[in-house]
Amino acid sequence: MRLTITAAFLLFALPASAQQVSGPARAADGDSLDLSGISVRIFGVDAPELAQSCERGGASWACGKQAASKLASLVAGKSVMCEQKDVDDYGRIVATCRAGSIDLGGAMVDAGLAVALPHFSDRYVASEARARATGTGLWAGKFQMPTDYRAEHPRPGRRTPGFSRDAAPARAPVRTPAPAGVYFRNCKEAWAAGAAPLRRGQPGYRPEMDGDGDGIACEPYRGR
Repeated sequence: MRLTITAAFLLFALPASAQQVSGPARAADGDSLDLSGISVRIFGVDAPELAQSCERGGASWACGKQAASKLASLVAGKSVMCEQKDVDDYGRIVATCRAGSIDLGGAMVDAGLAVALPHFSDRYVASEARARATGTGLWAGKFQMPTDYRAEHPRPGRRTPGFSRDAAPARAPVRTPAPAGVYFRNCKEAWAAGAAPLRRGQPGYRPEMDGDGDGIACEPYRGR
């Protein structure tokens, strides 16, 4: 109880750029934690969804569950410290997190069980390149980028009042408008071109990439 009160006090008492929460953590999936009731999304990485499967050696494997299991092993029995970078549209803290000396985002990317999000930070780009080069984890076979998987398998969610998706582009890097007639096969291509997120009516927008039908495709930190 004391831990929960302390975490909640820090959440509301500190400036947005300096908020920290700490304590024992539970892995909700491969890139999300529960710190005594406070939901935290790990900054700069994206892991497969719990229900997501990948391919390795010609066979399917539960990459989403393995990612969650890896994160759970990293935080087991440790006090986790998270420093807030942002808040997503569902009220979750988006933060860099450490378990002792271990950077959790970096450890997940090193294990090949999460991908880097270079449009938010280049912090884990080199780690992803190493995992890709050595065929570690996801890179040992074929997999769908988590953001594309979510677009194809939307789950109902409820926004937290005060945290609108419309505000996200103001916090994200400036995007380059796509030229008329452009076609992106998936969100990965849209992000690589610097055009995402894509709004309804803009070149490159397709309903297939707008998993929740809110008129904004390829959104960062899609609520799950």
